[in-house]
Amino acid sequence: MSVLDIANVSVTLGGTAVLDDISMHVAKGEFVSILGPSGAGKSTIFRLLTGAARHDSGTITCNGQPLATNRHGFSFMPQRDALMPWRRIIDNLTLGLEVQGIRRKDARAQVTPLLADFGLDGFTHHYPPQLSGGMRQRAALLRTIVQNRPVQLLDEPFGALDALTRTQMQAWFEKRWRAARWTTLLVTHDVREAVALSDRIYVLSRRPARVIAQVHVPAPRPRLGRPVSAQAHAIEAQLLEILLNQTGETP
Repeated sequence: MSVLDIANVSVTLGGTAVLDDISMHVAKGEFVSILGPSGAGKSTIFRLLTGAARHDSGTITCNGQPLATNRHGFSFMPQRDALMPWRRIIDNLTLGLEVQGIRRKDARAQVTPLLADFGLDGFTHHYPPQLSGGMRQRAALLRTIVQNRPVQLLDEPFGALDALTRTQMQAWFEKRWRAARWTTLLVTHDVREAVALSDRIYVLSRRPARVIAQVHVPAPRPRLGRPVSAQAHAIEAQLLEILLNQTGETP
């Protein structure tokens, strides 16, 4: 069953065509990635889902309801951790719940059981500048997940980390995702990351973006923390060929 359906959506922003007849879907418990060249409009799709932009044509539904009546279907994690440096970690973690109208005491009760699993137990009274980049990203992810929305939107969540921390975070996230099966839509530039984490991958053209391929990733899980399989290598090569052989210019 599809939780999110985007059908024939086009978007023009400031007179520039950004998305051209985009269609994609995400099923319950599925991990789907959007891959494409820089500036193709990947993040614009998230702007549509979070209400920061409007589409000119097409339809978007979440759990069968039009997006306009179901703005609460998504929790969003941006590229940067976006933690407020003047709030303690516990207060950052509960922020999304408090915005929904949940009392602080009740919000903390929802967050507390998850602290150990996210590696944050014992750090709730720290401030964000006192934590490592990886810990801040885990905090941002916990703040996203605890909102318990139907779909988690992750916009290059590990892109700002150094290479080693990024690899560690990807492996950590894969383990947590396999246990919880959050319905997840990821925007990324990283072909290897997309293959390592996804069930399916949509590949976008350069702007105005169209879906030029949909690639299934049948490789067995877990995929991280072990040598990359020949199957995964083949899918990576397929994706790179699609991206690099678009008519006109390379990404």
